[in-house]
Amino acid sequence: MTNLITIQDPRSSAADAYRTLRTNLMFSNLDTPLRTLGVTSAAKEDQKGIAAANLAVTFAQAERKVLLIEADLRRPVVHTFWNLDNSKGLTSTLLDEAQQDEFPIFGTNVEGLRVLCSGPLPANPVDVLASSRLDKVVQQLMNQFDVLIFHMPPVLVGADTLVLGQKLDGVLLVAQAHQTRRDHLSRAKTQLERIHIRLLGAVLLDAPPDRTSLAYR
Repeated sequence: MTNLITIQDPRSSAADAYRTLRTNLMFSNLDTPLRTLGVTSAAKEDQKGIAAANLAVTFAQAERKVLLIEADLRRPVVHTFWNLDNSKGLTSTLLDEAQQDEFPIFGTNVEGLRVLCSGPLPANPVDVLASSRLDKVVQQLMNQFDVLIFHMPPVLVGADTLVLGQKLDGVLLVAQAHQTRRDHLSRAKTQLERIHIRLLGAVLLDAPPDRTSLAYR
């Protein structure tokens, strides 16, 4: 299993930051709780998959029933974090009529957290994510889980995230310190806001430790 900081070192400042992010998201709108959340980035170099997985872990640690869904149908990574079989997953459910009411969902070593892998990669991911079948699948899964977290493709590589983002309650934009270009972030933000996707905020990975929090330990 990949070293997810929220599992391997839950007392670290990075794990604390993920828990703070989770709390902020949970209380971002008390009238309408956040149920479907996308995690994306501006471009391909950012480690959005790590952020999505760690955030899913923290929601499960808060006693929520969480499903982490691999919706990056170009470069899926979620299955690698728990060494899962990626031969069936989201695309199987959407494209195979025989599986339309059965979800190939895996358990994890985190209580309350389950995973839906990508499945076989389609020729045109945009068409798959734009399908009305996906709307039905999301509704079915919301009946089974408290929170659905989608690992999404980068905003600037195609229309995938723009199509999927319109189906979700909100989207987080991941950036990597000393790696993500400022103009890429600005362009991604503009694209999301142009079609009225709710941008919940940004997550900065690999930032220098906050000495204030370290001094309290």
